[in-house]
Amino acid sequence: MDDRSIRQAAFAWLDEQTSVRGDSLDRTLLAKGFEFQGEQIRLIGPQGIFKPKCLELPLSITTVAGGPYTDSVRPDGLLSYRYRGTDPQHRDNVGLRTCMQQRKPLVYLYGIAKGTYVPAWPVFIVGADDHMLTFTVAVDDALALRQLETLPAESSVQSDSEIRRGYITRLARQRIHQQAFRERVLHAYREQCALCRLKHGMLLDAAHIIPDSDPEGEPVTSNGISLCKLHHAAFDKHFLAIRPDYVVEIRRDLLEETDGPMLKHGLQGLHHQAIVLPSRDDQKPDRVALESRYQRFKVAQLESLR
Repeated sequence: MDDRSIRQAAFAWLDEQTSVRGDSLDRTLLAKGFEFQGEQIRLIGPQGIFKPKCLELPLSITTVAGGPYTDSVRPDGLLSYRYRGTDPQHRDNVGLRTCMQQRKPLVYLYGIAKGTYVPAWPVFIVGADDHMLTFTVAVDDALALRQLETLPAESSVQSDSEIRRGYITRLARQRIHQQAFRERVLHAYREQCALCRLKHGMLLDAAHIIPDSDPEGEPVTSNGISLCKLHHAAFDKHFLAIRPDYVVEIRRDLLEETDGPMLKHGLQGLHHQAIVLPSRDDQKPDRVALESRYQRFKVAQLESLR
Protein backbone atom coordinates (compact mmCIF):
# COMPACT_ATOMS: atom_id res chain seq x y z
CA MET A 1 0.00 0.00 0.00
CA ASP A 2 1.10 3.56 -0.68
CA ASP A 3 2.32 5.26 2.50
CA ARG A 4 1.25 8.77 1.50
CA SER A 5 -2.24 7.66 0.46
CA ILE A 6 -2.82 5.90 3.77
CA ARG A 7 -1.73 8.95 5.77
CA GLN A 8 -3.91 11.25 3.70
CA ALA A 9 -6.85 8.85 4.17
CA ALA A 10 -6.23 8.86 7.94
CA PHE A 11 -6.26 12.66 8.03
CA ALA A 12 -9.45 12.80 5.94
CA TRP A 13 -11.10 10.27 8.26
CA LEU A 14 -10.12 12.27 11.35
CA ASP A 15 -11.45 15.45 9.75
CA GLU A 16 -14.77 13.72 9.11
CA GLN A 17 -15.01 12.21 12.59
CA THR A 18 -14.20 15.41 14.46
CA SER A 19 -16.64 17.42 12.32
CA VAL A 20 -19.41 15.02 13.41
CA ARG A 21 -18.34 14.07 16.95
CA GLY A 22 -16.41 17.11 18.13
CA ASP A 23 -12.76 17.56 19.07
CA SER A 24 -12.48 14.50 21.33
CA LEU A 25 -12.71 10.93 20.06
CA ASP A 26 -13.22 7.65 21.89
CA ARG A 27 -10.42 5.09 21.98
CA THR A 28 -12.76 2.39 20.70
CA LEU A 29 -13.40 4.42 17.55
CA LEU A 30 -9.68 5.09 17.03
CA ALA A 31 -8.84 1.41 17.59
CA LYS A 32 -11.39 0.38 14.97
CA GLY A 33 -10.12 3.00 12.53
CA PHE A 34 -11.17 3.13 8.89
CA GLU A 35 -11.20 0.92 5.82
CA PHE A 36 -8.67 1.52 3.07
CA GLN A 37 -8.53 -0.65 -0.03
CA GLY A 38 -10.23 -3.50 1.78
CA GLU A 39 -8.02 -3.35 4.88
CA GLN A 40 -8.90 -1.91 8.29
CA ILE A 41 -6.41 0.76 9.38
CA ARG A 42 -6.20 1.39 13.12
CA LEU A 43 -4.96 4.70 14.51
CA ILE A 44 -4.02 3.60 18.00
CA GLY A 45 -2.43 0.60 19.66
CA PRO A 46 -1.26 -0.59 23.07
CA GLN A 47 1.99 1.42 22.80
CA GLY A 48 2.37 5.17 22.45
CA ILE A 49 4.19 4.92 19.12
CA PHE A 50 1.89 3.00 16.78
CA LYS A 51 2.57 1.49 13.38
CA PRO A 52 -0.21 -0.35 11.49
CA LYS A 53 0.83 -3.64 9.91
CA CYS A 54 0.42 -2.21 6.40
CA LEU A 55 2.99 0.56 6.99
CA GLU A 56 6.74 0.44 7.48
CA LEU A 57 6.80 3.55 9.69
CA PRO A 58 4.64 4.81 12.59
CA LEU A 59 1.33 6.51 11.86
CA SER A 60 0.51 7.95 15.29
CA ILE A 61 1.95 8.91 18.66
CA THR A 62 -0.15 8.93 21.81
CA THR A 63 -0.02 10.54 25.22
CA VAL A 64 -2.22 8.76 27.76
CA ALA A 65 -3.95 10.77 30.48
CA GLY A 66 -2.16 9.97 33.74
CA GLY A 67 0.32 7.73 31.91
CA PRO A 68 3.98 7.08 32.78
CA TYR A 69 5.42 9.50 30.22
CA THR A 70 5.53 13.21 30.99
CA ASP A 71 5.39 15.03 27.68
CA SER A 72 6.00 18.75 27.97
CA VAL A 73 6.10 22.05 26.15
CA ARG A 74 9.40 23.62 25.07
CA PRO A 75 10.11 27.37 25.38
CA ASP A 76 9.65 27.73 21.60
CA GLY A 77 6.11 26.37 21.87
CA LEU A 78 6.89 22.97 20.35
CA LEU A 79 6.20 19.69 22.13
CA SER A 80 8.60 17.22 23.71
CA TYR A 81 7.57 13.59 23.33
CA ARG A 82 9.33 10.87 25.29
CA TYR A 83 11.15 7.99 23.60
CA ARG A 84 9.75 4.56 24.16
CA GLY A 85 11.83 3.16 27.00
CA THR A 86 15.49 4.10 27.43
CA ASP A 87 17.00 2.51 24.34
CA PRO A 88 17.34 5.02 21.47
CA GLN A 89 17.68 2.04 19.11
CA HIS A 90 14.33 0.53 20.01
CA ARG A 91 12.46 -0.06 16.74
CA ASP A 92 9.72 2.44 17.68
CA ASN A 93 12.26 5.19 18.36
CA VAL A 94 14.12 4.33 15.16
CA GLY A 95 10.79 4.50 13.32
CA LEU A 96 10.09 8.03 14.55
CA ARG A 97 13.60 9.19 13.69
CA THR A 98 13.06 7.82 10.19
CA CYS A 99 9.76 9.73 10.03
CA MET A 100 11.74 12.85 10.90
CA GLN A 101 14.34 12.19 8.22
CA GLN A 102 11.72 11.45 5.57
CA ARG A 103 9.37 14.20 6.78
CA LYS A 104 6.46 11.82 7.27
CA PRO A 105 3.33 13.44 8.78
CA LEU A 106 1.78 11.69 11.79
CA VAL A 107 -1.26 11.88 14.03
CA TYR A 108 -0.82 13.01 17.64
CA LEU A 109 -3.45 11.62 20.03
CA TYR A 110 -3.51 13.48 23.34
CA GLY A 111 -5.35 11.70 26.15
CA ILE A 112 -7.55 14.09 28.12
CA ALA A 113 -9.40 11.43 30.11
CA LYS A 114 -9.45 7.65 30.30
CA GLY A 115 -10.29 6.39 26.81
CA THR A 116 -10.75 9.88 25.35
CA TYR A 117 -8.29 11.63 23.03
CA VAL A 118 -7.97 14.91 21.17
CA PRO A 119 -6.28 14.29 17.80
CA ALA A 120 -3.94 16.77 16.13
CA TRP A 121 -2.72 16.31 12.57
CA PRO A 122 -0.50 16.56 10.68
CA VAL A 123 2.35 16.60 13.18
CA PHE A 124 6.03 16.25 12.32
CA ILE A 125 9.01 15.01 14.27
CA VAL A 126 11.45 17.90 13.94
CA GLY A 127 14.10 16.89 16.47
CA ALA A 128 15.47 13.91 18.40
CA ASP A 129 17.68 13.98 21.49
CA ASP A 130 19.14 10.59 22.42
CA HIS A 131 20.63 12.01 25.63
CA MET A 132 17.33 13.43 26.92
CA LEU A 133 15.34 10.62 25.28
CA THR A 134 12.88 13.04 23.72
CA PHE A 135 11.55 13.87 20.28
CA THR A 136 10.50 17.40 19.33
CA VAL A 137 7.05 17.49 17.78
CA ALA A 138 5.53 20.31 15.73
CA VAL A 139 1.86 20.51 14.79
CA ASP A 140 1.34 21.78 11.26
CA ASP A 141 -1.50 22.22 8.78
CA ALA A 142 -2.60 21.34 5.25
CA LEU A 143 -0.04 23.75 3.83
CA ALA A 144 2.73 21.48 5.07
CA LEU A 145 1.23 18.50 3.25
CA ARG A 146 1.05 20.45 -0.01
CA GLN A 147 4.67 21.56 0.41
CA LEU A 148 5.81 17.96 0.88
CA GLU A 149 4.54 17.16 -2.62
CA THR A 150 6.72 19.85 -4.21
CA LEU A 151 9.83 20.22 -2.03
CA PRO A 152 12.76 17.84 -2.47
CA ALA A 153 13.43 15.61 0.52
CA GLU A 154 16.82 17.21 1.17
CA SER A 155 15.50 20.80 1.31
CA SER A 156 15.92 22.58 4.65
CA VAL A 157 13.07 23.93 6.77
CA GLN A 158 12.76 27.69 6.35
CA SER A 159 12.63 30.02 9.34
CA ASP A 160 9.12 31.25 8.48
CA SER A 161 7.97 27.62 8.48
CA GLU A 162 9.46 27.14 11.96
CA ILE A 163 7.64 30.23 13.21
CA ARG A 164 4.39 29.05 11.64
CA ARG A 165 4.75 25.60 13.18
CA GLY A 166 5.41 27.07 16.60
CA TYR A 167 2.28 29.22 16.30
CA ILE A 168 0.09 26.35 15.07
CA THR A 169 1.44 24.06 17.80
CA ARG A 170 0.53 26.61 20.46
CA LEU A 171 -3.00 26.87 19.03
CA ALA A 172 -3.33 23.09 18.99
CA ARG A 173 -2.10 22.86 22.58
CA GLN A 174 -4.63 25.50 23.62
CA ARG A 175 -7.42 23.55 21.89
CA ILE A 176 -6.35 20.36 23.66
CA HIS A 177 -6.35 22.04 27.06
CA GLN A 178 -9.75 23.61 26.41
CA GLN A 179 -11.14 20.23 25.44
CA ALA A 180 -9.66 18.64 28.57
CA PHE A 181 -11.31 21.36 30.68
CA ARG A 182 -14.63 20.73 28.91
CA GLU A 183 -14.36 16.99 29.51
CA ARG A 184 -13.73 17.43 33.23
CA VAL A 185 -16.51 19.96 33.73
CA LEU A 186 -19.18 18.05 31.78
CA HIS A 187 -18.29 14.86 33.62
CA ALA A 188 -18.64 16.64 36.97
CA TYR A 189 -22.14 17.84 35.98
CA ARG A 190 -23.13 14.41 34.70
CA GLU A 191 -23.25 15.58 31.07
CA GLN A 192 -26.10 18.08 31.52
CA CYS A 193 -26.72 21.81 31.56
CA ALA A 194 -26.64 23.07 35.14
CA LEU A 195 -29.61 25.36 34.40
CA CYS A 196 -32.01 23.54 32.08
CA ARG A 197 -30.70 19.94 32.45
CA LEU A 198 -30.30 19.45 28.69
CA LYS A 199 -28.27 16.26 28.23
CA HIS A 200 -27.17 16.40 24.58
CA GLY A 201 -23.38 16.60 24.77
CA MET A 202 -22.93 18.29 21.39
CA LEU A 203 -25.02 21.20 22.70
CA LEU A 204 -23.10 21.59 25.96
CA ASP A 205 -20.13 23.83 26.81
CA ALA A 206 -17.85 24.23 29.79
CA ALA A 207 -18.37 27.88 30.69
CA HIS A 208 -15.60 29.66 32.59
CA ILE A 209 -16.69 31.60 35.65
CA ILE A 210 -13.55 33.72 35.56
CA PRO A 211 -12.67 33.99 31.83
CA ASP A 212 -9.63 32.04 30.68
CA SER A 213 -8.19 35.31 29.36
CA ASP A 214 -8.01 36.52 32.97
CA PRO A 215 -4.88 35.56 34.98
CA GLU A 216 -7.21 34.14 37.64
CA GLY A 217 -9.20 32.10 35.10
CA GLU A 218 -7.58 28.73 35.73
CA PRO A 219 -8.85 25.67 33.79
CA VAL A 220 -9.97 23.82 36.91
CA THR A 221 -13.37 22.23 37.38
CA SER A 222 -14.37 24.65 40.15
CA ASN A 223 -13.94 27.53 37.69
CA GLY A 224 -16.33 25.92 35.23
CA ILE A 225 -20.05 25.28 34.87
CA SER A 226 -21.70 22.95 32.37
CA LEU A 227 -24.12 25.04 30.31
CA CYS A 228 -26.01 24.53 27.07
CA LYS A 229 -25.04 26.90 24.29
CA LEU A 230 -28.00 29.25 24.91
CA HIS A 231 -27.28 29.63 28.62
CA HIS A 232 -23.53 29.83 28.03
CA ALA A 233 -24.07 32.79 25.71
CA ALA A 234 -26.51 34.39 28.17
CA PHE A 235 -24.01 33.88 31.00
CA ASP A 236 -21.14 35.39 29.01
CA LYS A 237 -23.24 38.41 27.97
CA HIS A 238 -24.48 38.96 31.54
CA PHE A 239 -28.12 38.26 30.65
CA LEU A 240 -28.08 36.00 33.68
CA ALA A 241 -25.89 35.38 36.70
CA ILE A 242 -25.27 32.52 39.07
CA ARG A 243 -24.95 33.91 42.56
CA PRO A 244 -22.54 32.53 45.18
CA ASP A 245 -25.50 30.69 46.76
CA TYR A 246 -25.86 28.79 43.44
CA VAL A 247 -29.13 30.51 42.51
CA VAL A 248 -29.83 31.95 39.06
CA GLU A 249 -30.66 35.61 38.65
CA ILE A 250 -32.01 37.00 35.37
CA ARG A 251 -31.29 40.58 34.38
CA ARG A 252 -34.15 42.87 35.41
CA ASP A 253 -34.87 44.34 31.97
CA LEU A 254 -35.25 40.81 30.54
CA LEU A 255 -37.76 39.90 33.24
CA GLU A 256 -39.89 42.85 32.15
CA GLU A 257 -39.61 42.06 28.44
CA THR A 258 -42.35 40.33 26.44
CA ASP A 259 -41.29 37.92 23.73
CA GLY A 260 -41.81 34.33 22.60
CA PRO A 261 -41.66 31.06 24.56
CA MET A 262 -37.85 30.86 24.45
CA LEU A 263 -37.47 34.01 26.54
CA LYS A 264 -40.28 32.98 28.87
CA HIS A 265 -39.18 29.40 29.52
CA GLY A 266 -35.53 29.51 28.54
CA LEU A 267 -34.53 32.55 30.62
CA GLN A 268 -37.30 34.21 32.64
CA GLY A 269 -38.44 30.85 34.05
CA LEU A 270 -35.01 30.27 35.57
CA HIS A 271 -35.10 33.35 37.79
CA HIS A 272 -34.36 32.40 41.43
CA GLN A 273 -33.94 28.70 40.61
CA ALA A 274 -31.05 26.69 42.05
CA ILE A 275 -28.60 25.13 39.62
CA VAL A 276 -27.60 21.48 39.32
CA LEU A 277 -24.34 20.91 41.18
CA PRO A 278 -21.56 18.31 41.02
CA SER A 279 -21.70 15.70 43.76
CA ARG A 280 -18.11 16.39 44.87
CA ASP A 281 -17.54 19.55 46.91
CA ASP A 282 -14.17 20.28 45.29
CA GLN A 283 -15.84 20.37 41.86
CA LYS A 284 -18.63 22.78 42.80
CA PRO A 285 -18.38 26.35 41.47
CA ASP A 286 -15.96 28.45 43.48
CA ARG A 287 -18.05 30.91 45.52
CA VAL A 288 -15.40 33.64 45.42
CA ALA A 289 -15.24 33.37 41.64
CA LEU A 290 -19.04 33.48 41.42
CA GLU A 291 -19.12 36.59 43.59
CA SER A 292 -16.61 38.30 41.32
CA ARG A 293 -18.66 37.35 38.27
CA TYR A 294 -21.88 38.44 40.00
CA GLN A 295 -20.48 41.93 40.58
CA ARG A 296 -19.82 42.22 36.83
CA PHE A 297 -23.41 41.14 36.20
CA LYS A 298 -24.76 43.87 38.49
CA VAL A 299 -22.76 46.50 36.61
CA ALA A 300 -24.18 45.22 33.30
CA GLN A 301 -27.65 45.27 34.80
CA LEU A 302 -27.34 48.90 35.86
CA GLU A 303 -26.13 49.89 32.41
CA SER A 304 -29.08 48.10 30.77
CA LEU A 305 -31.56 50.07 32.88
CA ARG A 306 -30.18 53.51 32.03
